[in-house]
Amino acid sequence: MAMTAVASAVGLVVDDRVLVGAPIWFKPFKFSVSFMAYGLSLAWMLSLLPGSRRSRRAGWWAGTVVAVTSLAEMVIITGQAARGKRSHFNQETPFDAALFNAMAVTVGVLWLGTLVVAVLLHRARIADRASAWAMRSGIVLALAGAAVGFLMTQPAPGQRRGVSKVVGAHSVGVPDGGPSMPLTGWSTTGGDLRIPHFVGMHALQLLPLLVMVLTTLTPRFTRLADDHVRLRLVVLASGVYAAAFALVLWQALRGQPLIHPDGVTLAAAGLILVSAVLGVYGSLRAPVPPAGKAADGGEAGVGSSKELIS
Repeated sequence: MAMTAVASAVGLVVDDRVLVGAPIWFKPFKFSVSFMAYGLSLAWMLSLLPGSRRSRRAGWWAGTVVAVTSLAEMVIITGQAARGKRSHFNQETPFDAALFNAMAVTVGVLWLGTLVVAVLLHRARIADRASAWAMRSGIVLALAGAAVGFLMTQPAPGQRRGVSKVVGAHSVGVPDGGPSMPLTGWSTTGGDLRIPHFVGMHALQLLPLLVMVLTTLTPRFTRLADDHVRLRLVVLASGVYAAAFALVLWQALRGQPLIHPDGVTLAAAGLILVSAVLGVYGSLRAPVPPAGKAADGGEAGVGSSKELIS
């Protein structure tokens, strides 16, 4: 994926072709970078799995399935870009349709492979509870974000399976390829399902990153040295992130651009923000249970966030 990202970046510079309103090598570049982050995150999580040889073997196979299906999808995306054709939703010829159907299969298998990793993480006894919550919440939200991709394959208004040359769309309420945001390419005139897809998928990196940040700040803020406080903050962050994901998905399905929210969307966002602020205050001010007692629903064990991260 790293090599594909470099090659696609070169393509962005030397190839001026445009497809559906975007530089033709932008999609391979974006997907290769995303898959790189996704694969590294899953590999790190799998390396932390304790337990039996059977569980580790299952994790190895699940990770291998994710890697192979990611590679297969990137081969199709990159190959279609080189041909000057769209990879997603393309039903123009039997060959294009076969490639897109193959991508649908690889995405489904990739999703199932990630689901196996999620099950293994939920069954594992991970010593640091904040890290366990971050990884488990992150992978569940990533699965939800990935599942948004299946909504994109449904026929948009005016499209018919077996008749239209394009079946499926990223945008809601407007055609793909219209006015868009810089860098992301997200629609500025209608809803865009790529937004909740992106937000959900990257919970896999952002929630574990929060644990690392809290651990790094521990020497300066002694309150964070208590694992109960870190656990509360991570549980809160998981809930806030899930609410934000649900909000941007709801906004996209209503055909509303991210940068032009209506009053209802703003009110919901404000409620999430206020809940987050009050939650942080409550998490930091709440009394800490006596030493040696795990919080309800947590897991006892030795170790710390620093040890887990290192």
